[in-house]
Order: sequence, then C-alpha cells, then structure tokens
Amino acid sequence: MGPEFLLTALVVVLAPGTGVVYTVATALARGRVPGIAAAVGCTFGIVPALLAAIFGLAALLHASALAFQILKYAGAAYLFYLAWQALRQGGPLAFDRKSAGPANLLAVARNGFLINVLNPKLSLFFLAFLPQFVSPQAGSVTLQVLGLGGVFMGLTLVVFIGYGLFAAAVGARLLSSRRAMAWLGRTVAVAFAGFGLRLALAER
Repeated sequence: MGPEFLLTALVVVLAPGTGVVYTVATALARGRVPGIAAAVGCTFGIVPALLAAIFGLAALLHASALAFQILKYAGAAYLFYLAWQALRQGGPLAFDRKSAGPANLLAVARNGFLINVLNPKLSLFFLAFLPQFVSPQAGSVTLQVLGLGGVFMGLTLVVFIGYGLFAAAVGARLLSSRRAMAWLGRTVAVAFAGFGLRLALAER
C-alpha cells in the first residue's frame, strides 16, 4: 500500500457527497454525538460495496441493467425521503433541536448505512478503484482488497467525524436563529433532492 493510494483515497473521502452532506446535516441539526453516529453509519455502509467488489456482485450490477436500475431507483427514492425529512418539522433532520426531541442514534446510523448500501455507484467505484492498487506479487488479491477497503473505511470514519464535530460546533451557534434554521433545512433538502435526481439519472 503506497502513498498514492492514501492520497487518492483521502481526496475521494474529502469530496462532498451524500455521506458528507448527511453527516454534516445531522451534526448541525442534532449535535456532536448524532453526527458521530451518522459518520459511523456511513462508514459501515461501505462494507456491502466492498464485499460486492470482492465477490463479483459489482460486476453483476455493471452487466445487469435491471439490477442496476432497481438499486439506483431505491437509492434515489431514499434520498428524496431524506430531503423531505429535512423539511419536516420535528423530523430526524429537522433543524430545531427542541421540537425534534432526543436523537435516536441507532436510527441516525441506520440512515447513513442505507445511504451507501442503496448507491450502486459505490460498488462500481470499488470495482474500478481498488484493483489499481493491487500487486500480484504481494500475495492474496482478496486480502489486499480487504486491506485497502479497511484503510478506505478508516479514512472515511476519521474525516466524517471531523466534518461532524466541526458542523456541530457551528450548528450550536447557527441554530439560535430561526431564520438560519429554515435556510439550513431548505439547503439540505435541496442537496439531498439533487443527489437523488443525479442518482436516478445515472448510467452504469
């Protein structure tokens, strides 16, 4: 495992995507601990994509138009659902901690997990990305891919927790303003709806 993989993986993890937006939105709306739970859920949501890349399921998604379409529309629908939750008063992503009540950490982590599980692009990404850093002379290819995937997950967890802690600190100040809360809720809803639309229109 060379520095090229670490640098490339870090750039990929840092790039704003659905997981980053979800973690930041959760931390802004609900605070530090729920933000960490969101980061953990998004990180573990990588596991099915990693296993799919190892066992060839990602290749099946690439080859089967029907399987890809089913998974991508399920993922898009879930992102639209999260957009609605960001707008709904008292919902899990509502930017009003008093009306929303205590966060259900298991539900927060589950949402992050499903965001990645229902994204077929993630499996195809691992299928294309990880083999570039596998060396036939370094032993078992499967173990190498598992190792690379584990490092990728570790980077994801650290970076996402960092995003969440920063967002929670900012949110503690922003959420004192009802105008800021409304603006944030609409912004997050638009972001999730945009991700959902992009996924719905994605090609293999």
